[in-house]
Amino acid sequence: MSQPSSSVPAAPGHRLVFDRYGKAEVRLVHVDRSSPQHELRDLTVSTALRGDFGAAYTAGDNAAVLPTDSQKNAVYGLAREQGVGEPEDFAGVLARSLLQTSPAASAAEITVEEHGWSRIAAGGGRAADHAFTRAGAEVRTASLVAGRDGTAVLHGGLRDLVVLKTTGSEFSGFPRDRFTTLAETDERILATSVTATWRYRDGAHAQGLDFGALWTGVRAALVTTFAGHHSLALQQTLHAMATAVLDAHPEVEEVALVMPNKHHFLVDLSPFGLDNPNAVYVAADRPYGLIEGTVRRAGAAPDAG
Repeated sequence: MSQPSSSVPAAPGHRLVFDRYGKAEVRLVHVDRSSPQHELRDLTVSTALRGDFGAAYTAGDNAAVLPTDSQKNAVYGLAREQGVGEPEDFAGVLARSLLQTSPAASAAEITVEEHGWSRIAAGGGRAADHAFTRAGAEVRTASLVAGRDGTAVLHGGLRDLVVLKTTGSEFSGFPRDRFTTLAETDERILATSVTATWRYRDGAHAQGLDFGALWTGVRAALVTTFAGHHSLALQQTLHAMATAVLDAHPEVEEVALVMPNKHHFLVDLSPFGLDNPNAVYVAADRPYGLIEGTVRRAGAAPDAG
């Protein structure tokens, strides 16, 4: 089979301005059997390397390219050698290993998603040592960008956290145009599916933090603020939730939230001779309002990751 000619010059002025490669969505289930009560971690891990890999793109020269299959195997091998622990900690283990084995890499990027499991109750109210049920759709997330120069940007997070409250929410005072049909309301269901990402202070030295306790604390701040905050708009609630995280956790520098408005509309029961005093709703899945915002601690630097 003939090979493409290498004598054709590249078009003048064209250059590779960004490259990154890695292994996406490596599924890893790790069981710690070191005690009678087994510990289960269910992860989806993605790895990527940035650096001096231009020759692989422009000339097919793979001399500097650590195969993505090797990156996948590193996920499994390091899980066996060092365990998994918290997602942020495992991301650090992977990043350091990949930078060591790939001299051409200037930075390693790791993302980890954890799928929760809860212990099944055994007889007498005791939790079973080795049986679990899936905790739901909510996913814990972590990401790390670690540079060879020792810099690092570390994020924790969650997604698919579905929350709803049946009162304490209104929406009014908005502008109206000829296409506006939405009625103002001082009582509505407020529901959303929260995606939250928070950046830790000084990511290069954050590996000593108790990430499990921090994740639990940040989640609690988000949920309790959503429940207790009287909402004049989902935007206002987003800001209150992010601010509560920053107030409660000095380790966090910045909070980004994505919160689609999961609309619930009152059903018009008048054709049936019935009233509807905020009792019967239809849940609409689309279209939906999409509310996003990032709140940064005063004096903090922008995210460099």
